[in-house]
Amino acid sequence: MPRSSWPEYFLNITYLVAQRSTCLRRQVGAIAVKDKRILATGYNGAPSGVPHCLDIGCLREQLGIPSGQRHEICRALHAEQNVIIQAATHSLDISGADLYCTTRPCSLCAKMLINCGIQHIYYVEDYPDELADTLLKEANIPLVKLSFTPPHGGILEH
Repeated sequence: MPRSSWPEYFLNITYLVAQRSTCLRRQVGAIAVKDKRILATGYNGAPSGVPHCLDIGCLREQLGIPSGQRHEICRALHAEQNVIIQAATHSLDISGADLYCTTRPCSLCAKMLINCGIQHIYYVEDYPDELADTLLKEANIPLVKLSFTPPHGGILEH
C-alpha cells in the first residue's frame, strides 16, 4: 500500500473530524496544521451544552433557507470557527498555519481566518459564498481546491 502524501493524510483526518458534526445539512471538518503538526480540529455543530440540530431539528431547513444564506439563525458554529476556538482555549498560536477543510469557508469564517493569520486554505467541496473568495484573494491567502475522494464508513457497532 503506498504511503499517503501530506495533503491526503490531513484530508483523511479532516473527514474523520467531520464525522462528529451534528449538522443535518452538511458535515464539515477542519484542522489547522503547522510544520506538518495538527494544532487544532473543529467540526460544525451547536455550542457545548446546547441541544444539537440532530436532537431538535434545523431551523434553516424548516424555513427553506438555501445553503450559504442567513448564517445568523443557525445554532451551529462552523468547523473553522471551532478550530479557532479550540486553539484559543488551549493557548495555541495558529498564525502561519494552513487550514485543511472539507468545505470551502464562508465569508464569516474567511474573515476570522484572515485575522488569525492562516497562510493557505485547502478544501475539497465548494460552498456558495463569493464574498469569501474575494476577501481571501484581497488578503493574499491562497484558496486551493484539492481533488480528493473522501473516505467512507466509520466504526461499526455490533
